[in-house]
Amino acid sequence: MAVHEHPHRRPGLHLPSFRALRTASPAEPALAEATGTHAVAAYALASLRLLTGFVFLWAFLDKTFGLGYATQSGKGWIDGGSPTKGFLGSVAVGPMESTFHAWAGDAWADWLFMLGLLGIGVALTAGVALRLAAVAGTVTMALMWIAEWPPARHLSDGSPSMSTNPFAEYHLVYAVVMVVLAATAAGNTLGLGRFWAGLPLVRRSPWLR
Repeated sequence: MAVHEHPHRRPGLHLPSFRALRTASPAEPALAEATGTHAVAAYALASLRLLTGFVFLWAFLDKTFGLGYATQSGKGWIDGGSPTKGFLGSVAVGPMESTFHAWAGDAWADWLFMLGLLGIGVALTAGVALRLAAVAGTVTMALMWIAEWPPARHLSDGSPSMSTNPFAEYHLVYAVVMVVLAATAAGNTLGLGRFWAGLPLVRRSPWLR
């Protein structure tokens, strides 16, 4: 039996022809558009993650060092001030009003609150442990939501609460944002998410991602 070879064909590596590529070109615009959309969404989520992380980091820094914004100079945590006394001590509405007053200024409450701010801020900014950050952040935001108690129209003394919305208050929005960031692996873009997920401990315990 004779084997016929094309006179110009040579054995070895053959590159695809441009004609074959042109045949498949109708699908390329859709693929390029999908890839571009995915990239835009990834960078948008990364930007949201970094901004949210800075919110928590700034709150930690301002309360620790008294940078003159929400915390006056000389009244920071390192100066002997309490990060929780002012906020929790001024709670004037809601089902946990007396409980928050009892917690205000306690050392354990200060340390837990400040470590929470720092941990959540670092995790979001670096893009690591986003699931833990989402859980801790949601708990923190839920407590702060209860402290402000948006459903109330009046404070305990009968004065108007000035609540702008009985439910969708900004602490709730922050909580949902952190859950979304964790669910979408937003740390993989402009962050250390992929490196973190590849660590042996994290591979064995996916809840650490």
